[in-house]
Amino acid sequence: MTITIKTPDEQDKMRVAGRLAADVLDMIGEHVQPGVATDELDRICHDFIVNELGAIPAPLNYRGFPKSICTSVNHVVCHGIPSERVLKNGDILNIDVTVIKDEFHGDTSRMFFIGTPPIIGERLSKVCFDSMWRGIRAIRPGARLGDIGYAVQSHVEEQRFSVVREYCGHGIGRVFHEDPQVLHYGRPGTGLELVPGMTITVEPMVNAGKRDVKLLSDGWTVVTKDHSLSAQWEHTVLVTTTGYEVLTLGAADRG
Repeated sequence: MTITIKTPDEQDKMRVAGRLAADVLDMIGEHVQPGVATDELDRICHDFIVNELGAIPAPLNYRGFPKSICTSVNHVVCHGIPSERVLKNGDILNIDVTVIKDEFHGDTSRMFFIGTPPIIGERLSKVCFDSMWRGIRAIRPGARLGDIGYAVQSHVEEQRFSVVREYCGHGIGRVFHEDPQVLHYGRPGTGLELVPGMTITVEPMVNAGKRDVKLLSDGWTVVTKDHSLSAQWEHTVLVTTTGYEVLTLGAADRG
């Protein structure tokens, strides 16, 4: 396992990339409306990333992925491919954005509601969001990856939802997905020890029903086996000497 510890200069570049990724999600929110195709959201994000931010959309052509963002609707767990599918009132949507700026990656995702979401969808999104933050708050030097996983899993399961196990967070830097894997389940005190300068993503995928998922024939789209709703939130996080720094906060949450 090769863990990259970022130098102060590299940490600054990660801050820039993270902020730009969050800017994309800030920008796209007003476009998430009933009647809009996910392909159109992809086009808007691509143009903004390339022409406004002077950055590169990391997913485009990554291992053959055909679009610049991931759009996962309702029972799609992750890696949904933007298409001609039109959003309708009551849908829930995850938009996952990763940009490359000066060779470094910023990776973040948020849930969006189209019109009025079902009560279960709204609750699922909140539980997922809260579980992500519980995982993030477990990050500090000397903590272990199992502490993050336990913080996420225990909250989700207390709320009678389930955590997807096949897909997880990851190290990130010059490489989109690098070591370590950051599982969203686990036992306290187990796994790799966190040290300052590590950058990882915390991105739980939480299902309203059972945790089982399947990969569709396109080779990317992951859905819940029982067709229950799924939610995901994601931040890129730097391990600091005293705790953590979230690199992908939206403008409204920056100090």
